[in-house]
Amino acid sequence: MDTKTARICFEDFEPGSVKSYGPRLVTREEIIEFATEFDPQPMHLDDEAANKSILKGLSGSGWGTCAIMMRMIYDGFLRESSSLGAPGVDEVRWVRPVRPNDELTIRITVLEKRESKSRPNVGVVRFNLEMLNAKEEIVMQSSYSGFFGKRNPGAAS
Repeated sequence: MDTKTARICFEDFEPGSVKSYGPRLVTREEIIEFATEFDPQPMHLDDEAANKSILKGLSGSGWGTCAIMMRMIYDGFLRESSSLGAPGVDEVRWVRPVRPNDELTIRITVLEKRESKSRPNVGVVRFNLEMLNAKEEIVMQSSYSGFFGKRNPGAAS
């Protein structure tokens, strides 16, 4: 999406602002499906093995949780934004297991934003993300920066 049609551009992000997206139900089937394809550790595939593991029950792969987070971010705001990608993720912490039938929400806080020094039509926004279960316990925390096109390149933000 370009800045002419994007509803959310660099200028729209305000440090300190918080948005929430979700909930999204995580099913047993998708936990096993993701693990079978990408992270076939026993605690993600088999109840008996999972019960004997440190997680004490079937749980979603942390990488599957990251994939769910990305989908929720996309559906929540990236689809309508001037997103130009990201330079990487600074941190990902899996704090609690994601269980079958967990309903997840994400809470995103804008930490800071700055204009790109090398690309005047681009800004950089740094986020903190918390993924919570229905008990409002944090199951994952992440921080990252994203590139966003400016609605008005050359104008001070």
